Amino acid sequence: MKRVLAAAVCTVASLWSASALADVKMPTIFGDNMVLQVMGAKTPVFGKADAGEKVTIKFKGQEAAATADDKGQWKVTLDVSKAGVEPGELSVAGKNTITFKNVVAGEVWVASGQSNMEMVVQSSKDFDKEKAAADFPQVRMFTVKKAVSMTPLPDVQGQWEVCTPQVVGHFSAVGYFFARELNQQLKVPVGVIHTSWGGTAAEPWTSKEALLADDSLKSSWTDYEKYQANFPTIEAKYKEAVEAWKAAGSAKGKEPRQPSLTGSNQPANLYNAMIAPIVGYGIRGAIWYQGESNAGRAYQYRTLFPTMIKDWRTRWGEGDFPFYFVQLANFMGKDAEPKESGWAELREAQTMTLKYPNTGMAVIIDIGDEKDIHPKNKQDVGKRLAQWALKKDYGKNVVESGPLYDTMAVEGGSIRLKFKHPGGGLVAKGEKLTGFAIAGEDKKFVWADAKIDGESVVVSSPKVEKPVAVRYGWGNNPDCNVYNKADLPMSPFRTDEWPGVTAPRK
Repeated sequence: MKRVLAAAVCTVASLWSASALADVKMPTIFGDNMVLQVMGAKTPVFGKADAGEKVTIKFKGQEAAATADDKGQWKVTLDVSKAGVEPGELSVAGKNTITFKNVVAGEVWVASGQSNMEMVVQSSKDFDKEKAAADFPQVRMFTVKKAVSMTPLPDVQGQWEVCTPQVVGHFSAVGYFFARELNQQLKVPVGVIHTSWGGTAAEPWTSKEALLADDSLKSSWTDYEKYQANFPTIEAKYKEAVEAWKAAGSAKGKEPRQPSLTGSNQPANLYNAMIAPIVGYGIRGAIWYQGESNAGRAYQYRTLFPTMIKDWRTRWGEGDFPFYFVQLANFMGKDAEPKESGWAELREAQTMTLKYPNTGMAVIIDIGDEKDIHPKNKQDVGKRLAQWALKKDYGKNVVESGPLYDTMAVEGGSIRLKFKHPGGGLVAKGEKLTGFAIAGEDKKFVWADAKIDGESVVVSSPKVEKPVAVRYGWGNNPDCNVYNKADLPMSPFRTDEWPGVTAPRK
């Protein structure tokens, strides 16, 4: 990060200041069936009222009060750590009283990203079986209605829903399977705030201030400003094109695409409409499935993705809360020979994000679909994300990751590779190891022979006498078959730093 984010934090409380004051009101994220994050005595409850109005909040033996400030904003913190798992009512009383029913205390996670997070349980594999078994009253989901905005909004649309066979079909599949795994392992309520939009890059999910704070990212916003300034001309040309298209009839092809200032891929537009309004609600952490739309700019993603994570953490003000993400799956055709790949470089950028605190990555290089960018096996995706949370946040004795490349050493005509997270030992699914390529100083990669030696892999090829670099799983849809004994796949990697296809060009 070239510069530290210095912009003032835009809290939910400040967003609400623009609304007309009245009796006690609450953001929509507070509702019947909600899950309150257990945070000791720091579970936040907030809203608005008339200036100077006293507001009293009660929940299962807890009581707290606050007085609305001159802007009508108020906030209290509750200690729901002893609330137990049984539901109760939360009341908010001032001049009027609001009562929320069937409220539980537990663990709350934000689930965001693009279409693979948006994909619902009904579209995942074994839906009939999943539907029949989906009686989990302690699992709840709030799905944020899609919206865009050029400025931060004060609220979202949506509602909390209790998991039943009747509603589970429209839950985010990854969010649901993640929550279900946590619920079954922890025996506590789990809530998911699902806010995603298919086909979107990471820039729309990042605030304007964060994008402008980094020299390598600010052009995404400044280009948008130029687009705004030039929009009347763009719109006029569009109208002219439509008239020409109508005059030409079918011979002109498809109707011209209407330009928009508030498209889902404009920078900060989704942050403003679908993240900013829920900032401040108590959460444990976030899960994220996105990257396909940034694969053509993978080197930039090395900066963009951590910037977005830091941005969210700064806004929430809860410190470096856990942020776990899904590495891109295998997709598209297989390569007969080793070659460069934007998708491989995006996976590398995701892996590089692990150097930041409290991050984790679910590797799914083994469960993608060559012909479908939306693989249906979302069960394993959710479970692998949950492994990180169970290990890092809840202290469970589980293996959270497959092997991750650590170091290499040249040993004559071979290269020895060592890994983090060996998970009890390395194993190959198949008669021999696949997915390894090796190169000499000429940078020309060939498929390699590889063998497991303890917790190392030794790679060589008779075609490369003096090897200098190894790649594994480097491609859009690679054949690779190394796991640890916890049955988690090894992440694709490369040992070299040679410029890739998405590297900035001078």
